[in-house]
Amino acid sequence: MPRRTQRCLFSLFCALRVVLIECFDIGISTKCVAIPKEMGLCQDVGYSEMRLPNLMGHTTLGEVIPKSAEWEPLLRTGCHSQAGTFLCSLFAPVCLDTFIQPCRSMCIAVRDSCSQVLACHGQSWPDALDCDRFPADEDTCLTSISTESTTYRKFFPKPTCQGCPTTEEPSAHKRVLQTFCQNNFAVKVTLAKRKNASGDSEYDVEGRVEMISPGSLFSFGTRTVIQQWLLINANCAHKMTRSNRAAQYVLIGDVQDAIIIVNKVYLWHKKDTQLTLAARKWKHHKC
Repeated sequence: MPRRTQRCLFSLFCALRVVLIECFDIGISTKCVAIPKEMGLCQDVGYSEMRLPNLMGHTTLGEVIPKSAEWEPLLRTGCHSQAGTFLCSLFAPVCLDTFIQPCRSMCIAVRDSCSQVLACHGQSWPDALDCDRFPADEDTCLTSISTESTTYRKFFPKPTCQGCPTTEEPSAHKRVLQTFCQNNFAVKVTLAKRKNASGDSEYDVEGRVEMISPGSLFSFGTRTVIQQWLLINANCAHKMTRSNRAAQYVLIGDVQDAIIIVNKVYLWHKKDTQLTLAARKWKHHKC
């Protein structure tokens, strides 16, 4: 992770450590304000007004907007289906007669999934979000609702933090076909480099994903899955992309226990006849 991002996260965690201790028992008057459209973290939470000061101790929207934006990259990884609800209950608490905190069970569920993404970036789950600080009585807080059954995960596998795949120039088409046979899926994607809100580099999937060998993947969800893989494994994305220009790659990998693992990457050159030939022959190839 770039040092600038590390410094931002470290400062954020230090601030959270102080703020959350003081803010769960807010004794000052609060007001209701509309959730601003610039606050991308909490645009689809099911309500339109939030309380200030919030449970993070922010007293103005000028504080809330940039601080909440620092969590958007984590949310985009899809690390947990309720990560957005958990974070927004702190940054943009619903405007009711009293503050509604997230339950301890929700914190634990989000922490157990999302801390793996933070670890992939060299960070740990912040002490400020220690789940023991949230209420255990689920009658007085936001409860955790599991929306991902075993069957759902089987059909919609997720990426995870992993060792970086090897990036190779394609050789003879027969060897490429052999690589396809040894893996579950092969997809062709166009990756483009861009700057995020913090000024750090990220890689986006441009356009549609071409399913060379879909394996266990579905075409309508694969673009999102690849995008999440790039965000989680940002260091791998940086290593495999060789220029600042958009370029095409073939990502080859397996699906193991509903987890997507990318094992090999080929840089796709327009003039590379061997890779083109392998992709064309794969439709009728028998391993």
